[in-house]
Amino acid sequence: MINNIFWDVDGTLFDTTPAITYSISKALSETGVSVALNVIDGLTRQSFDHCLESLAQRFKLDPGLLRRQFEDSYRTISPANQPPFPGIEDLCSFIHNRGGLNIAVSHREVESSQQLFSAHKLDVLFRDIISKNQGFLHKPYPKILLDALRQHSLDPNETLLVGDREQDIQTGQAVGIRTCLFGQAELSTPADFRINHYSQLLKLLQEEN
Repeated sequence: MINNIFWDVDGTLFDTTPAITYSISKALSETGVSVALNVIDGLTRQSFDHCLESLAQRFKLDPGLLRRQFEDSYRTISPANQPPFPGIEDLCSFIHNRGGLNIAVSHREVESSQQLFSAHKLDVLFRDIISKNQGFLHKPYPKILLDALRQHSLDPNETLLVGDREQDIQTGQAVGIRTCLFGQAELSTPADFRINHYSQLLKLLQEEN
């Protein structure tokens, strides 16, 4: 029975991809570079860091400068305009009300994640927000999840990881927990569950209970 969920943030809990894609495009334009939005979107769906590194290398840009320009642009976009995906509140409430834990695990800085949670009143449903900026290597390195399992005394057999990228699924499998892919990404590492709407996962968990 699943009692706890580790959540990726960008593209899994919150629909942040349009804001991130726009901000990267704006940062590039400030350096005199123009890239189609669908190209940027495709790169960000692999990973944010991969996107910036690839674009900086391709156009011979200073990676640090590109990142700072992105951050300046992204800060102008309100968290209120980056909503949670439909069904998130119901699913997180289900886990919370049964005494389980929702825990966010992301590359995003904790403060930035907290702004999203607070703007959409989801902070009361989450026990913890864990970021790679706290000293963890990025996914799929498993230490971030191993530490979270230990810190919160979670049973791996009762814990699920939900993400939208292959690296999320690989991280969950590396620590022996079940995994759920949200969205249409093509994987070489099959997830235990695949969903397109969170009502599907809620139904699965209710039936499992």
